[in-house]
Amino acid sequence: MKKIVRNTITEMHEQGNFPPPENPLFSILHEKVEDGQTASCEKDFESVSLTNNFYTISLKNIISGEILYGRTKYDCSTGTMIFTAPNQTMVINQIVFSSELYYISFHKEYLIGHPLFDKIKKYNFFNYNVNEALHLSPKEEELIKSIFRNIQTEYHNNQDEFSKNLILSHLDALLHYADRFYKRQFLNRKEINQALFTRFKHILDMYFEANQLEEKGIPTVEWLANQLGVSHRYMSDTIKAETGKTAVDQINLYLVEEAKNLLLKPNASISETAYKLGFEYPQYFSRLFKKKVGMSPKQYVESSMMN
Repeated sequence: MKKIVRNTITEMHEQGNFPPPENPLFSILHEKVEDGQTASCEKDFESVSLTNNFYTISLKNIISGEILYGRTKYDCSTGTMIFTAPNQTMVINQIVFSSELYYISFHKEYLIGHPLFDKIKKYNFFNYNVNEALHLSPKEEELIKSIFRNIQTEYHNNQDEFSKNLILSHLDALLHYADRFYKRQFLNRKEINQALFTRFKHILDMYFEANQLEEKGIPTVEWLANQLGVSHRYMSDTIKAETGKTAVDQINLYLVEEAKNLLLKPNASISETAYKLGFEYPQYFSRLFKKKVGMSPKQYVESSMMN
């Protein structure tokens, strides 16, 4: 398999035989395909392992081929946006697209001095695996394309003192809309979200039943996401959209529910229960239990014995 690592946007333009970028820290590419025609992302149809050391945003109508990120496969759909952060690696295999393709690339340094420099860290979709791309409705797709076109127009204008701020304003709007549409996607894909949450709880069940809590401690969000084959930010956002609580909250609630059962077993102690559930310090377990249940473990046991 061919491996490509692009350290700069200029390098990417050279590899793709595109004209040099108007700005070494930012570029936008646009390819339009005639009606009924298709185009390929790879000229020689080889599988390619691709790593960019800069941010990318793409919009394309993929009709065949696949993109792999880690263990998971891209979910092909019309009008799909993919966001990647620096140093993410994906495998592209015989991707064919129709209609048109937009591709924005920018280095973090391009954002210096603009609010996006800090805001971009909050856009979790830059850390989603590519199989969790944003799938647009026709109306959303047209709106996003209009923003791409505004950026493209400004990018190709003669650069002046206003150019960068105008491009960043459009980029800011594009990311705002992507954030809104991702939230819509979470709501629309309720069955998928429920399935992921069900698997999340099943993994916790298996971990507990295998006595892994006591042996290895409380599982991290990253470990659970890896078991599900998704990024931890996507898992957290999906669970939050589905339940209104974060993944960490759900782990804590699971532990508290198991604690209620363990505490009522004959001769159970609070410390033994805490260690069995993976807590390193019983005091922390007691504080968490009281916060979630409204009474300490001891009060809970006493209250249960009276009922």
